[in-house]
Amino acid sequence: MYYIVNGGVDLNMKDIVSVRLPRDKVKLVEKIAREEKVDKSTILERAIESYIHEWLLRKALDLYSSGQVTLSRAAEIAGITIWEMMDELAKRRISAQYDVEDLEEDLKNLIT
Repeated sequence: MYYIVNGGVDLNMKDIVSVRLPRDKVKLVEKIAREEKVDKSTILERAIESYIHEWLLRKALDLYSSGQVTLSRAAEIAGITIWEMMDELAKRRISAQYDVEDLEEDLKNLIT
């Protein structure tokens, strides 16, 4: 949850969320936290951020490969650049579906 403070977004406001984890996962989180010299919450937040990033990327790739979105829209959904999206497509051997409509949209996005 974010709160508006002085016309901007206060990114330091965070909700508290409880989670039940198996003991072995807790031990691993504690070990990583000690090695990284941060608290357990930071490790869990990083893990969640990583998962969200991967989930958004998979979602964007699925939508793109099924022809539901353009390359630039897929990149936007994933929160990455068009070039990074093209790299992800190549890594996963997903063939590019690039047509005149995609080119026009990409050119429009470059101009704005």
